[in-house]
Amino acid sequence: MLMDPTLVLLNGNIYTMNDENPRAKAVAIYGSRIIAVGETDDVQRSVGHSTKVIDLQGKTVIPGLTDCHIHFVAYALRASEVTLDGAASLGEALGRVATRVETAKPGEWIVGGGWDKNLWALERTPSKEDLDGISASNPVALESKDCHTLWVNSLALSKASITRETMNPRGGEIERDPETGESTGILKENAIHIVKSVLPESTVEEVAEALKPAIMIAHTLGVTSIHVPEGRRSFQAFQRLLSRGELRLRVCMLIPVESLGAVTELGLTTGFGNEHVRVGMMKMFADGSLGSQTAAMLEPYEGDPENRGILVTPREEMRKVVATASTHGLGVAVHAIGDRANRMTLDVIEDVAETEVGWTIRWRIEHVQHVNPRDLKRFQQLGIIASVQPSHIALDMDIAERHLGRRSREAYPLRSLLDNGVTLAFGSDGPVMPMNPLLGIYTAVTRKRVNGHPSGGWHPEERISVDEAVRAYTLDAAHASGEERIKGSIEPGKLADLVVLSCNVFEVSEEAILDVRVEMTVFDGEIVYEVEAS
Repeated sequence: MLMDPTLVLLNGNIYTMNDENPRAKAVAIYGSRIIAVGETDDVQRSVGHSTKVIDLQGKTVIPGLTDCHIHFVAYALRASEVTLDGAASLGEALGRVATRVETAKPGEWIVGGGWDKNLWALERTPSKEDLDGISASNPVALESKDCHTLWVNSLALSKASITRETMNPRGGEIERDPETGESTGILKENAIHIVKSVLPESTVEEVAEALKPAIMIAHTLGVTSIHVPEGRRSFQAFQRLLSRGELRLRVCMLIPVESLGAVTELGLTTGFGNEHVRVGMMKMFADGSLGSQTAAMLEPYEGDPENRGILVTPREEMRKVVATASTHGLGVAVHAIGDRANRMTLDVIEDVAETEVGWTIRWRIEHVQHVNPRDLKRFQQLGIIASVQPSHIALDMDIAERHLGRRSREAYPLRSLLDNGVTLAFGSDGPVMPMNPLLGIYTAVTRKRVNGHPSGGWHPEERISVDEAVRAYTLDAAHASGEERIKGSIEPGKLADLVVLSCNVFEVSEEAILDVRVEMTVFDGEIVYEVEAS
């Protein structure tokens, strides 16, 4: 070793995720890179006068964790908005909104989200009249739990110039009263953007400041990398923090399809950037969500024979976009939840891969919640990465049973995907679900809610192992962004992103996974989070 390490961790129980050297006791770091991994005695000999040495006393170490799908700016800004997560009834949700209205200035927008009609004992969806009764002077816009439906009041509709004559946008729906034709105050999929286009937007500096505490939360959860499907303002805010030396997180930006023209004109390609901020894939939508019953299904929803969901992007348009992106060196990540949306996306990628001359790129499908068994093997055959958010299983199991019936068996087919040779990459979809990889690991392994329901797990044949789940947050997550050569495992030459756990997540009982805590997070060779000694 030519230089003294800056940080050495000794006497650990290190799971490297490197198949050639899967276990180790110690690791040495110089600057932002790992320089040695091995036995304690061997690594200890490299310690110099300036080396910081930590005795792990047998604690378990894994690579830094990646959240492969998180709306991080939305997560950061949600802290200042009305939070409706967990509201058990319409009345409770309205009460929270009313509290915010009391302190708002006249005309100020009330924004927030997290409401879930699937939890409410309602025979109808919420309406503009519900909000009008508590907010006549303030426009209100509230995203559903799955972020695919917007609930607004009459003033918000007026601000967005939505009237009875307003046509549904392609790939979206303005829900209407069947008798009057007026909007009910519920907007689905692309119709959401009509209101969002008139919402006041935070400045880049305001976003950058909001990101700082969110990054600190990420460190407490062992998250050192994120894949972010957000737009211009988010990209600018991350770059602003980077320019100040304040970005202690690795960011892979999934560029929205609306920016495809600008990106290709500039010549930006997947992988451009550095170890902190890089251009990822182009992100587009195939369909909606299960919670809003807008996921595109091959068969109608139970009890709703006219509804097979919404195809947000028609097939021919998707093919054109995917072909354009791939021939310009951009990978493609497609949001597809329903089995019809997943099949259409597979068909399009197969067609483009066979007929277009493009760069060597990687394909991803985001969510992959419902897949017809006939299509499982096609992911592996086409080299498509399945980017899944396992904690959604707890959110969706009852909804799937209610709206899909027997087809719920095909939901979140994690075991089947792995058995068919498909690469899994895991995330949270925050703020839809908590940014907590250990919760995701627990759910993928048990297919239960945190209360242990259902006993034995929901469709337990699709459970996976702890090792497979951790790999989906580490090495395979790095593969999903084309960065497996520089991170995702603990081996010499790779970035020094590590997590120390309170106990061995690979050996505790399944139920005890929820009790595992992050005790230390190392990012770029620096300790960015550490539990204080009691």
